[in-house]
Amino acid sequence: MKIVIVGGTGLIGAKLVNRLSGSGYEVLSASPASGVNTITGEGLDEALKDADVVVDVTNPPFFKGESALEFFETSGRNLLAAGAAAGVKHHVVLSVVGTDRLQDSNYFRAKMAQENLVRHSGIPFTIVHSTQFFEFVGAIARSGIQVDVIRMSPAFVQPIASDDVVEFMAGIIIGNPVNEITEVAGPEKFRLDELVRKYLAAVQDEHEVITDITTPYFGAMLNEETLVPAGGARIGTVRYEDWIKQPDNRQLLK
Repeated sequence: MKIVIVGGTGLIGAKLVNRLSGSGYEVLSASPASGVNTITGEGLDEALKDADVVVDVTNPPFFKGESALEFFETSGRNLLAAGAAAGVKHHVVLSVVGTDRLQDSNYFRAKMAQENLVRHSGIPFTIVHSTQFFEFVGAIARSGIQVDVIRMSPAFVQPIASDDVVEFMAGIIIGNPVNEITEVAGPEKFRLDELVRKYLAAVQDEHEVITDITTPYFGAMLNEETLVPAGGARIGTVRYEDWIKQPDNRQLLK
């Protein structure tokens, strides 16, 4: 089985390459650094030659404005066209729990466009919806900074360790396509403002967190359950408080 990880140098992509190649699969890490560019199409046909599975864990260099939409639409079309020509049997894409409920956000509208391209491509697929990675909590905190305080919604969130995401995705990648969404999440629910306070304490940041139900999440308003999965999600085992105790992880969040 040949597996192509597109975005293979990113957080999840690099871990997937190591995880799957360590299990004996033929794995190709595809990224601009390796001469594969999903925007221009450079190197795509050669990279996908004889591929059984393509895994899309790409992200745009910029998340604001229309750049994310342009990235996901162009990248998605090029990647799916190359996959169809190569006879790919399974297209796996990583997306976000709550994408359909966050359509006031430019980024999540772009993710929905990416998902819809996959659904209508004719290639058997699995869309993996993950909750927020532990590694992303710092970015969430920074998004709420207003002068000298952080404003954050009290909506629920169920973050997950990237290692748990990789374990779930490895099983999905070597399994059969389900032609629908599979959700993955961490073992614990937090209020978003509470989670940010835990992050700040861990990195010894003295910003005050103001609970504000009107604070948007990357441009979209939240209700209590916007960011949490429905019943039937695959649940990871790593707890946030255990993860954040590790010095390397605290350093990562700074």
